[in-house]
Amino acid sequence: DSDLSLRTVSTPSPALILPPRSSPGVLNGSSTSSSTFGTETIAMVHTPPTSLTHPQRSLRQPRDQQGAPIDILPDHAFLQIFTHLPTNQLCRCARVCRRWYNLAWDPHLWRTIRLMGDVLHVDRALRVLTRRLCQDTPSVCLTLETVVVSGCRRLTDRGLYTVAQCCPELRRLEVADCYNVSNEAVFEVVSRCPNLEHLDVSGCSKVTCISLTRDVSVKLSPLHGQQISIRYLDMTDCFALEDEGLHTIAAHCTQLTHLYLRRCVRLTDEGLRFLVIYCPSVRELSVSDCRFISDFGLREIAKLEGRLRYLSIAHCGRITDVGVRYIAKYCNRLRYLNARGCEGLTDHGIEHLAKNCLKLKSLDIGKCPLVSDAGLEQLALNSFNLKRLSLKSCESITGRGLQVVAANCFDLQLLNVQDCDMPLEALRFVKRHCKRCVIEHTNPAFF
Repeated sequence: DSDLSLRTVSTPSPALILPPRSSPGVLNGSSTSSSTFGTETIAMVHTPPTSLTHPQRSLRQPRDQQGAPIDILPDHAFLQIFTHLPTNQLCRCARVCRRWYNLAWDPHLWRTIRLMGDVLHVDRALRVLTRRLCQDTPSVCLTLETVVVSGCRRLTDRGLYTVAQCCPELRRLEVADCYNVSNEAVFEVVSRCPNLEHLDVSGCSKVTCISLTRDVSVKLSPLHGQQISIRYLDMTDCFALEDEGLHTIAAHCTQLTHLYLRRCVRLTDEGLRFLVIYCPSVRELSVSDCRFISDFGLREIAKLEGRLRYLSIAHCGRITDVGVRYIAKYCNRLRYLNARGCEGLTDHGIEHLAKNCLKLKSLDIGKCPLVSDAGLEQLALNSFNLKRLSLKSCESITGRGLQVVAANCFDLQLLNVQDCDMPLEALRFVKRHCKRCVIEHTNPAFF
């Protein structure tokens, strides 16, 4: 019927099309507001809903049928509700009616863009969203501070170029597992977004470095230096990262406090030396599964001294008691240590750790076959603040050592003794003395 036809207005309404569905039909020559192309999910521009083409008929309806009960809510209530919606749902709300359209694009709601999904055409989505957000401030979006597109594997450098050009106030960028992203696009974002503090490029195998573009470096040097504001950097699974790349990162990102280099298998002790020279403020550091890191690397890390609070050296097979002694001696404010799989660690290393790092709260020494009850006794007698302890697959640990820990570490909240031959009596002893402790075990008789 002609009563159902839609008329197009001039104000565009960008919206993200969610999971692909069948293409909609056409009503009297005017297409509906949804559109899909094959199985590809994209961002499209739609017209906001309007009244019917025959206003006389709509006016004849009873007053109580002209609007939904939710329409009586004031604007500030709608805005409060909209603050809890993800990006795609907020775009859908913009398609309900003209009032919702205006409210959904309130600048205060667009400090964060969060997109996800393998099917989403994220480059186009970012282009459409930033174009709409730049409507009031041509060419730039001054409100957007966070962009999270982790897991969007169709993201390419083109999408990051869009972010770099339109979002000068960006503070947080997460592109984890977006393996099509390269160094050039990351350099562009870092160069154009001087306030960027949080960068997650974990799983981006093509990223080998974090630096400024050459043009920006030339402009800044030598008057203003070449520092980058990044404080949090996650490069987990960036397999191509080498010592030279870490040197460049450290030289440019001197304000780093959190750095995660898990499974960057090409790094050596030399890279850690550069890191400590340029980034003395590092508080959290992970080099788990970096098989070339040895005791010499821990000697360099120990130069961070009391600033270091978190350290993960899991599965670094070249680390022994010597390296742990360096950490224990100089990093006495350490709160967290993950040394799982460091088979060279013995009771002597645990003793030095327990006597020097008195504020230690979390310790993982699972799969350390040379650690025995003697090491646990030293730990129990000195580490009274211990809350989390993992002894998974520690072959030399017995029930006696476990009971000593339970009798002294009353604040223990998590104990992992999986794959340990623990007697039932020892587990019950822990349960009696550590009331709030969660025990992870493989003893079917204990429950």
